[in-house]
Amino acid sequence: MPDEALTQRPMAPNPAEAEAQLKADAAANATNAAPEAKDFAPMPQPPEGYDPREEIMDRVVAAIKTCYDPEIPVDIWELGLIYRVDMDGQRNVEIDMTLTSPMCPVAGELPEQVRQAVLGVEDVNEVKIELVWEPPWHQGMMSEEARLQLDMF
Repeated sequence: MPDEALTQRPMAPNPAEAEAQLKADAAANATNAAPEAKDFAPMPQPPEGYDPREEIMDRVVAAIKTCYDPEIPVDIWELGLIYRVDMDGQRNVEIDMTLTSPMCPVAGELPEQVRQAVLGVEDVNEVKIELVWEPPWHQGMMSEEARLQLDMF
């Protein structure tokens, strides 16, 4: 038995019947029509004082935490290598970061890894990384979590 949706309807024998069939089809389609816009609930408004950049910044930090110095099994956020993360109104991010040493073998790679990770965050437009050496990094800049992971407490 053929699927009814795929079968053709026989043509009406005269114009009056064709017009009646069109009206019947229109009435049947009207019951299946999409609801009018007034039937939809309005979009919820964010609470007063809500700044979407706070949520984006949380995602930026999460992205930074995916980056590791290959010689140390702790992410660079917990190591204290990120000195500053700012975002402007156009959702452009600026990051000041350092390395454990100016002679770090990943000095050319790690800032670009961070830039790419943050660029992957939805709603971030541009990312600028500044590699800084002041203040010099020291082990006291590591989070407690990092010191525990590295048995340096």
